[in-house]
Amino acid sequence: MKIFGKNNKKKEIESVPVFQTAAREYSHPFLEIDRYTPLLDGEYRLYSALREAVPIIDAAIDKIVRLVGNFKIECRNKRIEKEMNLFLKNVKSGGCNYGIGSFFTVYLNQLLTYGTAVGEIVLNGDGREIYSLVNAPLKNIELAYADNLIDTLVCLNDFGGERKVLPYQNLLLVSTLNPEPGSLKGTSLLKGLPFVSGILLKIYNTIGINWERVGNVRFAVTYKPSGDGDRAMSKQRAVQIADEWSKAMRDTRHVSDFVSVGDVSIKVIGADNQVLDSDIPVRQMLEQIIAKLSVPPFLLGLSWSTTERMSSQQADILTSELEYYRRILDCVITKICDVWLQIHGFMQDYEIVWDNINLQDEVELAKANLYNAQAGGQRPQEKREDSLFKE
Repeated sequence: MKIFGKNNKKKEIESVPVFQTAAREYSHPFLEIDRYTPLLDGEYRLYSALREAVPIIDAAIDKIVRLVGNFKIECRNKRIEKEMNLFLKNVKSGGCNYGIGSFFTVYLNQLLTYGTAVGEIVLNGDGREIYSLVNAPLKNIELAYADNLIDTLVCLNDFGGERKVLPYQNLLLVSTLNPEPGSLKGTSLLKGLPFVSGILLKIYNTIGINWERVGNVRFAVTYKPSGDGDRAMSKQRAVQIADEWSKAMRDTRHVSDFVSVGDVSIKVIGADNQVLDSDIPVRQMLEQIIAKLSVPPFLLGLSWSTTERMSSQQADILTSELEYYRRILDCVITKICDVWLQIHGFMQDYEIVWDNINLQDEVELAKANLYNAQAGGQRPQEKREDSLFKE
């Protein structure tokens, strides 16, 4: 049912907001002043570099985002339910993408990688419809406490370092992941991984250097003069040997012979060195990374020895992690749906229904319902037996 009249619609049209979090020229972050918590750009570059340098971190975050799944809205009024789900399916989501799923793919990636995610609800020209859902770049954003020291305000870090509190806070979407007490900024899922990842990258870099040395061999040519005459001409002969050896090495298309006079020895540099075994240290570093990300190894293509029982427990742990991320996104979905209902003048209760994460959950849920039904069916019988015994 419509709850806004025509006069209210005119007031809404006059206060239509524009794209507030658009990328503008960015100045360097400032120190913490008053109640502001700047989202440091250097920390974001570090976490972005981690995802680019260590593919397993990038794959794990992408897996988490995809496994969170989709949802739908259910309410008593089926007409409103259909319109809301149609809106969520077709809403523009920045660039060429459509649907709230595309918006949450970027939003959740931003949340997991940096610990903080900011989005914006953009209305169309007349303010009667939501035109787009936009993901805001964090380098332009600062968070601040409101006057009551409880609510959070989103501020724009404009050119020249001037902070501007955005006027339409009800159209901004903010989520933080495990914020520390007294801090508005969330904690990245990758916190604690730079040290471990640095060791892993050193190992990989050393492996690459060793294989390059093996594939592109370096030689040590040693000339030993035998007599006084050779010693007098040792410098000239050493230069001549070096020139002829360089010519032989440069001609890689054909096999070249090197002929010398005197005591000349040729050895491969580093041929006697033993290449270190990297399996154990690499696995130790990967175990630390996977333990932090809470993703089972088999989902990332790692064929580590495990049992069926262990795989089931790992899947249960991942399910609990995904449920936690869903609870964070529920607040954002609720705000988007509330804005849509207010614009269209509806007052309707609704429920967010997520898809089941996997088939294993269906089986376990069915088993739990069966066990509960069996236990419930036995209780009345036990009571009747007790009563007959008492009589």
